[in-house]
Amino acid sequence: MMRKLRVLEMIDKPSLGGGQVHLLTLAKHLDGSLFEVEIAAAGGGPLEEEARKAGLPFVPLPVRKSLSQKDARTIARVLRERRIDILHTHGGVAGLVGRRAAARAGTPVVVHTLHGIHYLHYRNPFLKYLLVLAERRLARRTDAVIFVSRADYDRGTWFRLAPQPKMRLIRNGVALPDDDGPDGGRRREALRAALELDGPVVGAVSRLHRQKGVIYLLRAAPEILRRRPEARIVVAGGGPLEGELRRLVTRLGQDRRVLLLGERSDARDLLALFDVLVLPSLWEGLPLVLLEAAMLGKPIVATDIDGVREVVRDGETGLLVPPARPDALAAAVVGLLDDPGLAARLGGAARSEIQAEFSLERMVKETQNLYLDLASAKIPA
Repeated sequence: MMRKLRVLEMIDKPSLGGGQVHLLTLAKHLDGSLFEVEIAAAGGGPLEEEARKAGLPFVPLPVRKSLSQKDARTIARVLRERRIDILHTHGGVAGLVGRRAAARAGTPVVVHTLHGIHYLHYRNPFLKYLLVLAERRLARRTDAVIFVSRADYDRGTWFRLAPQPKMRLIRNGVALPDDDGPDGGRRREALRAALELDGPVVGAVSRLHRQKGVIYLLRAAPEILRRRPEARIVVAGGGPLEGELRRLVTRLGQDRRVLLLGERSDARDLLALFDVLVLPSLWEGLPLVLLEAAMLGKPIVATDIDGVREVVRDGETGLLVPPARPDALAAAVVGLLDDPGLAARLGGAARSEIQAEFSLERMVKETQNLYLDLASAKIPA
């Protein structure tokens, strides 16, 4: 019988964006009789706090874009010292830094997950081309490259990001909502009171980055609030555009009715308070927040883009609008607020479908099986 395999799940930032939530959820649910799991990222953020709460060792590492040889040596030394059998990197920066270090350390198995292929949407074609070449080169020293959506798998095939035998499609999955009983209800009501949410809540849980298109929700806010003045718009998340978006809210004169809450550790409780979940992204892999909202039966308005279409069918499990169109976004949101019956029907249909197709158990099982298959071929029993 094979000994327990030592797995290091690595990402760059210690925030709680979609990639970090995916990594943390996976690490929590891998079979403890088969794997000893640790988490690595830059230290000092909510990911480290959540890992420690879950009883998972957290390893602070210099996972950053600098590509310095010193950083690579540091990470390689940690991989050797901790006798890591499987390094699983998540996202572009961790994949670039971690896989170089793993080659230096002689780590037996290396797996990489692309949580959306973001560089394919870069405006600079030369940089996009360089990063495609870099991914192809790194794929040679990677045992498996995971794509989280069918659209990304097909795109990865088109751009030849990895040899076909190394490509795996493992779509994201989420757990059923916890039944936390009266305590959870009281906690959410206290949150509603603290934020003074006494009317319908239109919400987004999102990194404040160009990709996520939050600016279009804010530009839709005046029309939404003109037609439903009792509503509030809530955005949870931090990121590089936070200052710019706060200034936009002030210019629009919506400071009291549009709440930018910054990075939050209670995003799931906030999501439970939303009457409509909005995801106005310009591109996506397979967004976890849509799965989480659907699992809660929340009506969804999202953009009609690859990745999102794998979760939401327009008029059946949510409403889809063209990207970068605040007018269409506002009309869809108001339509759901004005028609509770439609909102409930769409939310219920989404919940039924997500439970069947995007379960956490399926995602974890497929990942575990991949680890075991690769390890059996490369690590002596």
